[in-house]
Amino acid sequence: MLNRLHNWTMRFAHKPYSSLTIFVVSFSESSFFPIPPDPLMMIMILLRPNKWIWYAFLTTLASVLGAMVAYFIGVAFYETVGKAIIEAYHLEGAVAEVGARYQRHAFLAVFGAAFTPIPFKVFTISAGLFHINFWLMTLASILGRGLRFFVIAGTMYFFGTRAEAFIKKHFGILALAFFGLLVAGFVLIVYLF
Repeated sequence: MLNRLHNWTMRFAHKPYSSLTIFVVSFSESSFFPIPPDPLMMIMILLRPNKWIWYAFLTTLASVLGAMVAYFIGVAFYETVGKAIIEAYHLEGAVAEVGARYQRHAFLAVFGAAFTPIPFKVFTISAGLFHINFWLMTLASILGRGLRFFVIAGTMYFFGTRAEAFIKKHFGILALAFFGLLVAGFVLIVYLF
């Protein structure tokens, strides 16, 4: 199964619409989609290393725009759309705790969620629900997501051939580790918040 996933991702990254797709995945991951854009961006940079800055910028831009939409879901549509997204991930209890933490450390909460595998959508929707300053949330999203995606993109660019050989050799382990980090982010939200 992991080999099929690797082969599909490699084929997909060659498509002319791959930039549009990474934009859509990045945008939706910030508001409702569970799969982060990092693996796709990494493979696209391995295939086109001279575009690493473009891919990091595009992924960051789309993710921040998705965070802005999620914020407005929290402000205006929490009872209909926002609650359904949160309930889909079984994170209802986390939202109230996130709201309490926002009162003390709003910038750090959003920045931390933007930079780590913690589900970002919980923080972006909650930022709107609890009326956190929109520009503060946006700045924290730009810095957190930008740092995350540019560090990953730069690493893939500067260590490209070695990174590619390592990824090919250990794709199964890396895929499981990435999935484990994603699950750990959800568990962290459930138990810490």
